[in-house]
Amino acid sequence: MATSKEITEAAPQAKTAPGVSIIDRFLGFISSVPFGVVLLVILIVFAMIGMLIQQQELETFRDYYAKLTPAERLVYGSLGFFNIYHVWYFNLLLLVLSLNIILASIDYFPKTWMNIRRKKLKASPTFAQSQKVKDLVEAPKTSRRELVERAAKAARAQGFKTRITEDENQTTIFAEKGTWNRLGAYYIHAGLLTIFLGGFLTSTRGVTGGMWLEPGKVENQMMKQVFDLGEVRSIDLNLPFEVECLDIQQRLIDKNKGIETPNTLDWLTKVRLRDKETGRVEEALIHMNKPYDFRGYRFFQASFQQVGSARSIVLDYNPPSGQGQQNIAINRNGETKLADGTKVRYVEFLCDAQIDRSGRVGLASGEYNNPAAHLEVISPNGERREAWAFNQAFINRLESAPFLKTSVQNLGGTQFVLKDFEKVSAAHMLSIQYDPGSTVFYIGSALLGAALLATFLFAHQRLWIVVEDGKVHLGGDANRNRLGFEDRVKKIAARIREPRTA
Repeated sequence: MATSKEITEAAPQAKTAPGVSIIDRFLGFISSVPFGVVLLVILIVFAMIGMLIQQQELETFRDYYAKLTPAERLVYGSLGFFNIYHVWYFNLLLLVLSLNIILASIDYFPKTWMNIRRKKLKASPTFAQSQKVKDLVEAPKTSRRELVERAAKAARAQGFKTRITEDENQTTIFAEKGTWNRLGAYYIHAGLLTIFLGGFLTSTRGVTGGMWLEPGKVENQMMKQVFDLGEVRSIDLNLPFEVECLDIQQRLIDKNKGIETPNTLDWLTKVRLRDKETGRVEEALIHMNKPYDFRGYRFFQASFQQVGSARSIVLDYNPPSGQGQQNIAINRNGETKLADGTKVRYVEFLCDAQIDRSGRVGLASGEYNNPAAHLEVISPNGERREAWAFNQAFINRLESAPFLKTSVQNLGGTQFVLKDFEKVSAAHMLSIQYDPGSTVFYIGSALLGAALLATFLFAHQRLWIVVEDGKVHLGGDANRNRLGFEDRVKKIAARIREPRTA
């Protein structure tokens, strides 16, 4: 698929002879410029569909799908619009368009290259004056040799490369600049093909999924959403490495409010990545607008569980003797040691704890209404027991609810009182994207952008300066920016007339 005027002009004429084979006609059709333009337009339309219709690998796809009408679900699903970049006809379109570009380049390149390599070094005054941009300098008192020197020097001053050919009655100076611009369309083709290759690699080998993480958890699988007509389900995909969650944190605007999105500045997930094959280990902090790359996989902070937890807790310890009260802090899944050697381990946190009639502690909601910390107490002699730390507001209500008071006594009493805690979600969702074509795509995009700028900001300019005794004929043309070329020709002519004026 050619994209510049000069290549179109250089294209061979289509053969319409009756003896042309079906294969030649077919190749001529799929290599034609109009066919390539149509394919490109169709590709752009499908890409827009992918932007307007939510794709199935997104975390929010279930909610989006549920809001669609039955007719929309049937039509979009049947046509593959929920997975447009991986559907078979999208890849086929990329393949055919790539073939069109390659065949068109092969068809047009020989004549384009011939125009570049075969330069007309000799010209007549008539030829020069027949060009679209022309000028005439008359200097009857100046020798031909001096006019040639002036003309060549003036052309080089305007950035032209010159080649001088002497004849018996005249001298031809062939001046040229920007020859490479004739190949601009091929640079654009190379950029497009590189982009398509990146897209094909992403479509056939790329995968996107998600992983729920909480501190202390190790995962080597990610969940990928799969769409079947009438059903959205998840499948597990194995990863070539392990992800161990070390810590999660939520930076809040107001610490007295909940962990809802409007009250959050950032979500942070600290992980340890361990490569199973090489033994390579890396630690990474993943948060908003700061993804992390490992073995070709990219990790993004995607979402969080709407159930409150605590990253750390602060407790008051009241020993049975009533002496030696301590204030202690424990991180999630951590432990601390009391003055008498007793170890206290932080087991879990309930943001809204409730105690039923049987004395069991459960979660009432995801809000921070009645926070409580579940602890394990290990005495110096190794004896283990569980205990719960409630806040002071809950403890103050015990006298009005005898069954609660009895239950609390069975759960460790009030030796531990929850004084403070750092709010955080119970778990974070990381989005994991494996995109083997991304680097290729970026290279192609850079190449295409540079090619477009170079092709349209610069021009191939050719100028023939035919010097006779007392006369200089100038004529030439440019494939774009003819006004700029005309200005250069005028400056060259002015310098030939009077070297000091230019």
